Amino acid sequence: MTFFWYDWAGYIGVVLVLSSFLLLQARKLHGTGLVYQLMNVFGALGVVLSLVFGVAINWPALLMELAWIIIGVYGIMHSARVRREARELGSKFTS
Repeated sequence: MTFFWYDWAGYIGVVLVLSSFLLLQARKLHGTGLVYQLMNVFGALGVVLSLVFGVAINWPALLMELAWIIIGVYGIMHSARVRREARELGSKFTS
């Protein structure tokens, strides 16, 4: 069996997504944390690459992974905004 780069991207992506979920359940990561979100986004991106460049496109899986990426990017942006607002609010109290 020959593995191409997109196969490896898919396997690594699956490991990232499953590892992030395991670490979340083990309370080693926070669901709103940057590491958790990045593991999910890059994991989903790896799976997308394997789906797009593989032999045949599995459309339901591709749509799910694209949604996973969009939700992950939204989570990163939302968490960054919340942290920025908390920092600004904290600086108002210390000034």
